[in-house]
Amino acid sequence: MRARTREEGFTLIEVLVALAIIAVAMSAAVRVAGLMTQSSGVLRDRSVAMIAAQSRMAELRLEGRLPNGMKAVECDQGRLMLRCEQVIASAENGRLLKVGIQVFDRNQDAPPLAKLETLLTRPQ
Repeated sequence: MRARTREEGFTLIEVLVALAIIAVAMSAAVRVAGLMTQSSGVLRDRSVAMIAAQSRMAELRLEGRLPNGMKAVECDQGRLMLRCEQVIASAENGRLLKVGIQVFDRNQDAPPLAKLETLLTRPQ
């Protein structure tokens, strides 16, 4: 009678389970990479929108006349189609003006990408 030799190695079930675990881990890694890329794009857009708000604020300071009320102007920055909404109102003490600027993406109906508020002296 012949003695059975024990063969070493993995069974087909063990290999399939290992492949399933690796596939789940890889799909999670791809998902995380996609979210990081999307998040990076949003942060870039917000940074560019803040630059647009600061530019609009500088324009208002240089114009020298600050009429009260709300005004919306296009303030595109490169490929980003932006809309700057400025609100100018008297501050509580009467000698200063409260200036607020919000920057929106013109292609989306979404909350503002950037907000900027400051107090400016009234022009003489």
